[in-house]
Amino acid sequence: MKVSVVIEKDEYGYYAFCPEMKGCHSQGESFDEVMFNINEAIAPYSETLSKKNC
Repeated sequence: MKVSVVIEKDEYGYYAFCPEMKGCHSQGESFDEVMFNINEAIAPYSETLSKKNC
């Protein structure tokens, strides 16, 4: 499943969220950390969506 990820940077680090997945968001101190964290958040979210669609 492909999803969009929006990443924003501020003075505290990075914030990421998926517009298609309400409530799916994460944060990190670096770009690499926020990318790792958002992927960790997407995996169980998409698994739950897959189970609901079956």
